[in-house]
Amino acid sequence: MKILFVSLGCDKNLVDTEFMIGSLGAAGHTFTNEEAQADAIVINTCCFINDAKEESINTILELAEYKDKGSCRALIVTGCLAQRYRDEIIKEIPQVDAVLGTNSYEEIGRALEEVQKGSRYEQYLPLAGIPIHNAGRVLTTGGHYAHLKIAEGCDKHCSYCIIPHIRGHYRSVPMEELLEQAKELAGLGVKELILVAQETTLYGVDLYGAKSLHLLLDKLNGVPGIQWIRIMYCYPEEIYDELLESIKRNKKVCHYLDMPIQHINDTILKRMGRRTSKAELTEKIVKLREEIPDIALRTTLISGFPGETREMHEELMYFLNEMEFDRLGAFTYSPEEGTPAAEFSGQVEETQKEEWRDEIMELQEEIIFDKNEEMAGRELLVMIEGRLDGENAYAGRTYRDAPEIDGYIFVNTQIPLMTGDFVKVKITGAYEYDLIGELIP
Repeated sequence: MKILFVSLGCDKNLVDTEFMIGSLGAAGHTFTNEEAQADAIVINTCCFINDAKEESINTILELAEYKDKGSCRALIVTGCLAQRYRDEIIKEIPQVDAVLGTNSYEEIGRALEEVQKGSRYEQYLPLAGIPIHNAGRVLTTGGHYAHLKIAEGCDKHCSYCIIPHIRGHYRSVPMEELLEQAKELAGLGVKELILVAQETTLYGVDLYGAKSLHLLLDKLNGVPGIQWIRIMYCYPEEIYDELLESIKRNKKVCHYLDMPIQHINDTILKRMGRRTSKAELTEKIVKLREEIPDIALRTTLISGFPGETREMHEELMYFLNEMEFDRLGAFTYSPEEGTPAAEFSGQVEETQKEEWRDEIMELQEEIIFDKNEEMAGRELLVMIEGRLDGENAYAGRTYRDAPEIDGYIFVNTQIPLMTGDFVKVKITGAYEYDLIGELIP
């Protein structure tokens, strides 16, 4: 069959999608980007916040039309929305032929076979263990970088988050399997590995009895062909000394850390179920910058959490102005059914949430522009992402920028470059979020 894949939500979901494509490709199926040409459509869904849920539902409904009027003979829904709303999907959207939960994507081939026979198919394997990959993985990121999912699930149970209910307990992928995956990815031309999980800093506690991310970094650093290793989703309270030492000693590990803090007011942090305080966050940030002076720190924040006041928001704004994060994303609080926070008193009006979010991002724009201007004259290694249409210029990323979520550096040169090339660039200017540079011969 000719199959269309749609992957929604986070990069962890994308990894699942790439393994499903690999599995179906090994079974002889082909793929298309055209809805009208697809014999089967697979939608890997997200439902982390309300906007993601709406996007997933709307995408299913839109593509269901090709089942009614087009050549599509199989509509399959997988991922988080499928796990959480299995009964509703089957009942309310009759065009859906198969539904697979978050730990069941290895069943995609069987699901397609059953649908071809005229049966509806549902599979929800227990949220335990790690799916076994019986086939290779097909990269959808261009081939020069790839995400390496090192664990599944979460045990934190923050009051606003549904992930533990739809992804299960924290389960680390064995180190040997991750090394094998990394070598396979390097063999496909991947030069940057981006380590992802719901929380990367706890890697290994379930398998090896202690945090082992530093040991994994040591081993990944030795994989030939890999040039950058980037760490995402580090809970601040779990960042530990051996991890910092590993980042410092391993040349391939980017001096970049994604550390979502969500807020800094102690009352809000407690209501969120977070396990840090403002004082501890301040201490952690100071220590990171003392240990690794050129580290780029990224964080994410929630605006308008139940009980937040203008004074709490102003406290956060003052903190951000003092700490000057290098990268930052802010999102309005989304009440998710089944979470404790959805029932909290003090729910904030949507317009207020959006106002506070916009104020955060306006402040961050000023901070990052000032930081970018200070970069003028520095020389940095840049990974080329592609050429700008009609110009003798290329878009690239420094170690300070993760793909899709951070900025770019635009490099002016007459020399032809390829996506995935590493070049030395001198920074000559800045935009709000991006840099300008020239190639150093």
